[in-house]
Amino acid sequence: MPKAEKNTEPEYEQSTNSTLVGFVRKSNAGRAVKLSINTNSFQDCATYVTSDGQTYVQLVVSLNALAGIIDGSRAVTSINHLND
Repeated sequence: MPKAEKNTEPEYEQSTNSTLVGFVRKSNAGRAVKLSINTNSFQDCATYVTSDGQTYVQLVVSLNALAGIIDGSRAVTSINHLND
């Protein structure tokens, strides 16, 4: 029977309304972090414009989950866009 994984993300991150945009994983060589973004989901994300006129999409990755990717205790985690 598989071991249940303990959820270590803070409650506010669990209850936030968000859209799954992609995934983060370690490269096969283990020397980089690879981001895979779903282009259809990305196009649906809200944008904001900075004072210099550049347009951005705000994406979120859990620091705890990312640290797990880097240290090898996790294989993958999600990239999300927070919905207002």
